[in-house]
Amino acid sequence: MPTPPQDMQRCIGCRSLLPASTGPVHAYMASSPGCYEAFNTLIAAEFSAPWLMQIHRLTVDTWAVQHPGSDNDRRAIQSVGLHLARLYVQLTAPRPPRETNAVMLDFARHKKTLIPLTAPERFSITVDQVAPFAGGDQHIAKVTEWAEATWQDWSAWHDYIRGWIRTHSVFDLG
Repeated sequence: MPTPPQDMQRCIGCRSLLPASTGPVHAYMASSPGCYEAFNTLIAAEFSAPWLMQIHRLTVDTWAVQHPGSDNDRRAIQSVGLHLARLYVQLTAPRPPRETNAVMLDFARHKKTLIPLTAPERFSITVDQVAPFAGGDQHIAKVTEWAEATWQDWSAWHDYIRGWIRTHSVFDLG
């Protein structure tokens, strides 16, 4: 991969190219400061507009699974598995936000059973392609497109995630 221009920085998680920044990053989800800033732009828009809260957890789950962190960090391993599981549920059996959160809380009771999952080499859509639409009319459509593409990017692990959900969920996921 070519070296980015000096004013740009490649994210170590999703590989997006964003303006260089020295801001904060997540504690265990590996990202560049610029990528974390773009993610926070999306979620700030969602918290500022009640009509966007319906998509909030999809935003969180999609960004999380594109920034898996270290296979040596149990929090990172559990994060990827839990967020992939909820991403799958949201895309195949959508629920209202409160119920979607209940699904995640149910999954979290079994997080110690999750194994490290190898991330895809690349992601089809990354936060840099979605953040410009933050808060606008296309916000929901762009987040949904990003989430669907990301789920497909993780296709090598679909059977594992579906099996894990069947084994560990009390919810009827259809």
